[in-house]
Formats: sequence, C-alpha cells, structure tokens
Amino acid sequence: MAPKVLVSDKLSETAVQIFRDRGIDVDFMPDLGKDKDKLAELIGQYDGLAIRSATRVTPTILNAATNLKVIARAGIGTDNVDKEAASKKGVIVMNTPFGNMITTAEHAIAMMFAVARQIPEASESTHAGKWEKSKFMGTELTNKTLGVIGAGNIGGIVCDRARGLKMKVIAYDPFLGAEKADKMGVEKVELDDLLKRADFITLHVPFTEATANILSRENLAKTKKGVRIVNCARGGLVDEEALAEMLKSGHVAGAAFDVFKVEPAKENALFNLPNVVCTPHLGAATTEAQENVALQVAEQMSNYLLTGAVENALNMPSVTAEEAKVMGPWVKLAGHLGAFSGQMTDEPIKAINILYDGVVSDMNLAALNCAVVAGILKKSNPDVNMVSAPVVAKERGIKISTTNQDKSGTFDGYIKVTVVTEHRERSIAGTVFSDGKPRFIQIKGINIDAEIGAHMLYTTNEDEPGIIGALGQTMGENGVNIANFTLGRADVGGEAIALLYVDEAVPAEARAKLAETGLFRQIKPLQFDVA
Repeated sequence: MAPKVLVSDKLSETAVQIFRDRGIDVDFMPDLGKDKDKLAELIGQYDGLAIRSATRVTPTILNAATNLKVIARAGIGTDNVDKEAASKKGVIVMNTPFGNMITTAEHAIAMMFAVARQIPEASESTHAGKWEKSKFMGTELTNKTLGVIGAGNIGGIVCDRARGLKMKVIAYDPFLGAEKADKMGVEKVELDDLLKRADFITLHVPFTEATANILSRENLAKTKKGVRIVNCARGGLVDEEALAEMLKSGHVAGAAFDVFKVEPAKENALFNLPNVVCTPHLGAATTEAQENVALQVAEQMSNYLLTGAVENALNMPSVTAEEAKVMGPWVKLAGHLGAFSGQMTDEPIKAINILYDGVVSDMNLAALNCAVVAGILKKSNPDVNMVSAPVVAKERGIKISTTNQDKSGTFDGYIKVTVVTEHRERSIAGTVFSDGKPRFIQIKGINIDAEIGAHMLYTTNEDEPGIIGALGQTMGENGVNIANFTLGRADVGGEAIALLYVDEAVPAEARAKLAETGLFRQIKPLQFDVA
C-alpha cells in the first residue's frame, strides 16, 4: 500500500503534485492545522505530515498519530513541533534550512535602502497629495561602512550584496575565521569596533543566550551618531525601548525592523517614529522562497517514505535503518563530544580532527562526523542539524579531518574530538559502554569516567586539597543535587579537572561563589541533549 501524507497548511500545489507523481497518496487540507481537534481525529491514518507554521504538533497530536513516521516543516523554524515528544514516538522531524537564505538577505538590503532614503514616509506623503521633496533628504549607501553582526549563511549573502553596492563591510562573528573573512572581502572586527565605526548595522544571528539583547542600551550608546540599524534576524536581539529613545534624541538616524521581541507585534516602542521602517516578519515571504521550501519538503518526505533516505532531519542521523540500530548510541556520543567542545570554545574554529578507534571505525563515519560537527556548531547556530552542519562548517572555513584505526587500548572502541583554534587545541574522548550509555573517558589528556547528563558543571584547578569540599558545599548551599561526580588529574599537584552531573542547571550565584574561593581556573556550565 502506498504511503499516505497529510498536508495541513498552505503549501504549493506543485509540491502536492510531487507527492502524487512519486506514487504517494496525499490529502491537501490547508486549513486543517488551525483545528487541533480535527487534526487529532484524522492524523492516525497518515505516514507523513507536511506543515508550515500554522499547525502545532503537540504530544496530544503525536499520541493520536499511530502511523506517523515523518513530519516535515516547509521552512527553518520548528518551534511548533514538540521534537522531544516526536523523538520518543520515533517520528522523524525534518526542515528545509536553506530555502529562504537569499530571500531574507535581500529583504535586509531592501530595508537598508528604505531607511536610507526614507522611502515609506516619502511614498505615504506623495500618496497624500503632498510634494515634500526637501523633507526627505536621504543618504547614499556607496562608500558607507556596513557593520554585519553574524556573517553566516544569510549574513554572508548580505556581505556579498553590500560589497556589490561599493560599501565597506566589517563583520563581527566570533566563529568567523580570518581566512574566511579574507575570502569574503570583509574586515573581521570586535563588536565594540563595529559599533564605533558602522554607518549601518544589520543583524544576522540566531536568538541565543549569547546574542540576546546584543544591541543593549549600553551597546547602542557606543554606536556612531547617525547610525541606521536593520534587524531582519530575530526579535530580542535589540533593546527596542532604548533604540526608540535614541531615535527620538537623534543619536540613531533610522531603523528598519522585520522582527520584534513580541510577535505578532500589535504594539511596539518603535511604531510611529519618524524614519522607522517596519514589516511583519516578511524575511522569507517571497514566491520563490515559499516555492523552494515546499518543493524541498515534498522531495525529502517522498525520499524517506519510499527509500528510507533521511535528509535535513533534526532528531536523527542521516543513516539507514540497519545502521541506526547499531550506531544510535555512538551518534549520541558523537553529538555530546561535539557539544562539549562547542560550549568550551569561544573563538573561531580552524579545524576539527576526529579519531575513531576500534569497532566504531567501521561504522558510517560520515554520519558520525556530522553528529560531531552539529554538536560543536549548535552553540552559535541552534538551527543546525546533521545535514546542514558540514555545509555551515565549510562556509566558515573549518577544516574537518578524520582518522580511523584498529583497537589500540582498553576500550573496544572510542571517539576522540580535537578542536583547533588559532591559540589552542582542545580534545575530549568518549566511548559507549555495554549498557549502551555514552561516557566521557578523557578530557585534555586526563583520564576520567563520566556519565553524561542534561546539566553538568566542568571545572579546572591545580591539584590541591579542598576542591571536592568546595564543590560539594557550594552545590548543597545552593540547592543543587549532584547525581555524579568525576575527578581526574594529570599528575600529583598538576592540572586537575572535575565534571559534575547535576539535576538542574547550576545557578550563576553558585558559580560566583566557586570563583570567590580562588581555587578554580575555569568554571563552565554545560548542557546536553540526552532525550
């Protein structure tokens, strides 16, 4: 019997036809996603669900989805899908990460032109029968300095287009290497330098703990007088209230925003201010982009349902069903090793070297590599997945090398990941025990045996008495329960490490108390996806 797919949101008719042409039964119900009860009633008969943003795939929907094998989102964001519940249910979640890059970049350039020449206000005035030619004095983009915050996929396209406009482009991106910046024809700078020099600032970073409020009141005050600011990335990157005040004072000459901290944005401090251009999150809203992501969804779902090929999956590796049975725990380990390395690295990565020893060296190393790289890059790009990770790494100029060797020691197999930056190398190794659970077995050449939990704390120190006491007492005083406690040292009196597996994230106050003891060189909270 042919696989059956439900399309519950508005999707291109061409995409629907792709399903039919591939021999898949498809029901096109573009308004069903808004009716959660009806969706729950019908979903049990389908193998695949194709959605956009209107359909919310909740645990209730998934519990009713007795035959569902794959959910595919036409677009990048999958916040409307409970991925943890889908994973537990054994349902693959896919997205289309590259379908709207050009569209979003072009919108940013359009917004920059609009605010530079006050086009929306001038258009409204002219439509009203006024002829206020002298009122709307603009500024050229040519020879101006554009500061790009985030030079990844979309930011990189903006850089390219801006150079074509004869702008001088400077970029702040901790993960942009010098060699890659040279190839892009941009000058890599620190954030404070960008704020001081840029005539225009455009943001192209995801919303993460590191980027939240990156243009804070304090940072906005550092900007060049007369700067114009464009945000087509994510809401919450800019202090909108502070920006409104600086627009009113004249320090900031204009702003163009496609995204807002609260959406849908019915009210906002930026609304109705002179020379502020606002659009309702239109970055991906072009016919071409919508068509591209729809066609990608149809092809990806068809490939999986008919051949088992997995593309752009967010919750499983791109491996065959047979490989997945054996590789599952090793893929998890690879992701954890990458996540550790990524969370510990705050500078541009030049290379990632991965060593596979013993039994793991005969597995699908390409998929394991993807898991490692995805884990490393998730800190800077939460949307990255196992398929897109190698592409993102290549765009950032990161060189990835793989070595495999026969069993060389105690363990039947292990993986060792070494991250290389301009100033240091950082390595971590792990294995999978017979119980199927991944373990860290070596950090910085120091042997350990650490179970991996969702919340962990990593510390380094000089080997001396009092470390265990300080860690235990501080965690206890702050109500943090320690599930597992692992220590290791290079030599007596030498460098030592501790890795705590705790029941919840260690609060900043507790970390500050540890720092006050003067015993620790490094105190780093870590998070891992152990679902």
